[in-house]
Amino acid sequence: MRTTRRTLLATALTASLGLGLAACGSDESGSGGDAVETVKFGYIADYNGTSLLAIANDQGLWEKHGLEAETPVFTNGPLQIQALGAGDLDFGYIGPGAMWLPASGQAKVIAINTLGNSDRVIAQQGITSLEQLEGKKVGVPEGTSGDMILSLALEKAGLTKDDVELTPMDPSTIVSAFSSGQIDAAGFWYPAIATIKEQDPDLVELAKNSDFTDVQFPTAFVAGNDVVDQEKTTKTIAVLREAMAFRAENPEEAVEVTAKMLGRPVEDVQADADNNTVLTVEELDQDTQDGTVDSWLDGMQTFFVDNGKLDAPADPKTWYTGDLFTGAAQ
Repeated sequence: MRTTRRTLLATALTASLGLGLAACGSDESGSGGDAVETVKFGYIADYNGTSLLAIANDQGLWEKHGLEAETPVFTNGPLQIQALGAGDLDFGYIGPGAMWLPASGQAKVIAINTLGNSDRVIAQQGITSLEQLEGKKVGVPEGTSGDMILSLALEKAGLTKDDVELTPMDPSTIVSAFSSGQIDAAGFWYPAIATIKEQDPDLVELAKNSDFTDVQFPTAFVAGNDVVDQEKTTKTIAVLREAMAFRAENPEEAVEVTAKMLGRPVEDVQADADNNTVLTVEELDQDTQDGTVDSWLDGMQTFFVDNGKLDAPADPKTWYTGDLFTGAAQ
């Protein structure tokens, strides 16, 4: 799982050209008078992964902080972590299911983004309980939040992954495989599930994030280990903080600019946004300083250790740079 997939990375990066260039002039200077620096920032094409970048583009925040952003799109967090390690990205976005990767030292979390409730275990019509998944063919993008919600749901039902016919798939394959009936169920997420519903409106949702009240599902922005101590990380965090403030204060406009960047209807993006809890900068500062974020991350590490993703938990302060995040306060 941790092997670098350079072919996939090259494909993802190539496919993304032109999808996300921030409106910054390469010959301009930032507000501090420094030369413009280019950052490569990966994202996932949903509200959580896109909204802050869309706002930064729309509001000229990259230019304000002396940056120019190249924003290639990816299908999941683990691919972005691999790209960070290979030097193909400086920053990226991950969902909760990929949080074990920075916890294992493969990247640094530079900012918490939202608390997610987009993940589901879905099943074909006629399957009405998690217990009925025993022996069924279940698709899942490994190492993602879909993998995480599936593991939690199976445990709740007294099952393990050994009790189902687990089939690793990339997200686009899950959409087609479920719609055509090639798999019985999947650990997956919105908005991709909404696409499946267009073909199969009678699919059954067997589990969701909010069913597991003892676990939070934070989404986050990450930096490569060799990038996190550079000045561009401080500038990038400042961009994210300003975009967070705008998103919290202008939720409708945030959805609109995100829809524009994604090329999707506003109502679809709004439905996606409604599945998640947006946190203000002030809330994130407080939650970082009082240890709340560390407790979220520790809770996730317990899950990852129990499920074989981590050998042992690490102090969140070694992989969440909360001091950098709060230190960027204006």
